[in-house]
Formats: sequence, C-alpha cells, structure tokens
Amino acid sequence: MPINISSKDNERIKYTKSLLKSKNRQKESKYIIEGYRILTLSLECNVDLDYVFINETFEDKEEHNKFLSILKNNKIKIFKTTNKIFNELVDTENTQGILGVVRFKERKIEHNISCDYKFILILDRIQDPGNMGTIIRTADAAGVDAIIALKGCVDIYNPKVIRSTMGSIFDMNIIHCTQEECLKEVKQKDFNIVSSYLNTDNYYHKTNYGEKVALVIGNEANGVNEDLINESDILVKIPIYGNAESLNAAISSAILMYEIKKYLS
Repeated sequence: MPINISSKDNERIKYTKSLLKSKNRQKESKYIIEGYRILTLSLECNVDLDYVFINETFEDKEEHNKFLSILKNNKIKIFKTTNKIFNELVDTENTQGILGVVRFKERKIEHNISCDYKFILILDRIQDPGNMGTIIRTADAAGVDAIIALKGCVDIYNPKVIRSTMGSIFDMNIIHCTQEECLKEVKQKDFNIVSSYLNTDNYYHKTNYGEKVALVIGNEANGVNEDLINESDILVKIPIYGNAESLNAAISSAILMYEIKKYLS
C-alpha cells in the first residue's frame, strides 16, 4: 500500500527534510507532526494532512495497519522509507516510525478575534519551545479563545513546540502579528490588557479583571516589554513565598489563566 522510497536523494525526502527549518516551514506553509497519537488526533481534528511517511517497522503492529487503512480511505498519500532515512526526517531519537506533513494558513488578527471572545492570550517573545507548547496546551485546557503570538516568539511549528502541545496545536486559534496590530485590535474590541509584572502591589487573586481579558505573558528572562506594560490596563503578580526570584513562564501563565477563567465564569 505505501509507496517505497529508498534513496535519500529522492525529492520527496529532501522536501520533507527541509521542513525541519523554520524558514522553509513559513515559505511552504507546512510543518511536520511526528508520532502515532498526534497523527490520529490530526484526523479527528480534520487537519489538512498533506502526506505521511512511515519507517520499515511501523507496519509490524496491527493497530498501525488499521490506521494506514484509514489514511488510505481519506486519500492521504503514504510513503515508506528506511529506518535510517526516516530518522533524518525527525528530530527525536526514539521515533514511533510515522510522521505527517500538515498544511497551515496564516490567520490575520482582524479576521480572527471575534467580538464574542472573552479571553485571549498574548505571548511576548516566548523563546523556549517547551514553554510555548505547554502554554498552548494549557490555554486549550483553560478555555482561552485565541492566542496571539507577537513577533519575536519561537516558531509555533517547531517540532519541539508541536510535541509539547500534545495535539492542542490543532484546537487553538493562534494568530501571528506585530505588537501594534495586536494593541489596535484588542483595544477596538474592548479587552482589558492584563500583564504579569513583578513590580506591582496588585496580586492576581485579588483583582477585578472586567468582562473581557487579554492576558500578556512575557519573555522568560525579561518579562513583558515596557511598551506593553505601559499600554496595560491591569498589572498583576503572583506571590513568591520562598526564595525563588520568579516562576517559569509556562507555570505562571497556567496560574493566571485558570484564575482569570474562574473570574470570567
């Protein structure tokens, strides 16, 4: 059933390998997802799956063969290559032997922030792929309506980010834009801009957030940039009871998201 490819110089192999680089993902509007579970989720979420690669051993399991039949029924092309070549197409050491190439469309902020939205998340220069993926996953769990990734954030289609989202990349409305575009839109739609900030006396659990919230989470090392701080309607902080200087960005975002969601509910 799969189309066999045994040469590393094959154009399909070279094209897929190129998608490991961010500039090529952006140019082609495609990214790689890896692993049996996330491929099954991609079908459940009706993701635009372009094609699939498997290695030599993927078909050894009955459940895997059933999944390949589902792919075939959905008219998705399946290619099979050697374990050695397959390993060059992924960035994990312990591969499950399957990857997919997914098409994506860039979302414009002016068309993707609904007036009905009550809670959005703004990410300011989040750099760590693990943090980014965890934040996306947590936002999905906490019922955030949309995520705005400002210029300077890590590529959300980075394989490490994709893995950390555990499939939430398919569920979330994620928008890329500049800070200026973001501020214009959220202000027009009457969101209160809430920034996490250490130099305030306003604790997160003793705050009136209003009816619509745009929560800003800042860079891991430097926090929210000064321009966004100055544009914020509310500044909040999470108390530190021990000796740590601050919390990890993903942890602090989780605490704030759930508190705000509870308030808005």
